[in-house]
Amino acid sequence: MKWWWVLLCCLSWAAQAETFEAYVIAVIDGDTVLVLRDKQRLKLRLADIDAPEKAQPFGQRSSEYLKSRVNKKRVQVESRAIDQYGRTVATITLDGGDLNQELVRQGMAWEYSFHHSNKAFITLQLEAQQAHRGLWAQTSAQAPWEWRKRHPSYYKQHTAAKSRAVFEPYDLACGKKSRCEQMQSCDEAHFYLTRCGVKTLDTDGDGIPCTSLCVEQP
Repeated sequence: MKWWWVLLCCLSWAAQAETFEAYVIAVIDGDTVLVLRDKQRLKLRLADIDAPEKAQPFGQRSSEYLKSRVNKKRVQVESRAIDQYGRTVATITLDGGDLNQELVRQGMAWEYSFHHSNKAFITLQLEAQQAHRGLWAQTSAQAPWEWRKRHPSYYKQHTAAKSRAVFEPYDLACGKKSRCEQMQSCDEAHFYLTRCGVKTLDTDGDGIPCTSLCVEQP
């Protein structure tokens, strides 16, 4: 029966795998971005890497580096699967370059492939370590997964708050709101645009409602 389980896993993986273009509308942290695809928002978790949490040393710098590379840009996305948090696990390509690998090469993230088996990522991490790039300039860099184990309460609270802020569900009926000043969050503006058809929230027709709410400012 084991081969049936392997086949099922392969079919599930294949069902999620696809390549598409998307526009990056926000950088959440050093390995997670929010993109717009066909007027729908999608949260991407970069595959094979793990960036420092924002509360860790170098966490903010890692996030800022990713923002400088992809924010407000069109990227190529190769999706692989959906993780337990509903994020699409993917590789991002920018100008023909693999961004996931770039982050490891520049010392902005740790290699985090399945069972740490990806030789390409391991080689890039070793190169960054030897050159003391990025986080490897620290005297005692701590892996993010080890940090999360040591700070379970903070991580749980931070993840829940971030999830609500970005993907707060709206079970609303279409009301009389028609202006961005009336919206309490980007999620509400997105609901009124996509579910209620309030086009006044998207004056330039790019699928992003209320720029002041939904687009991270530089």
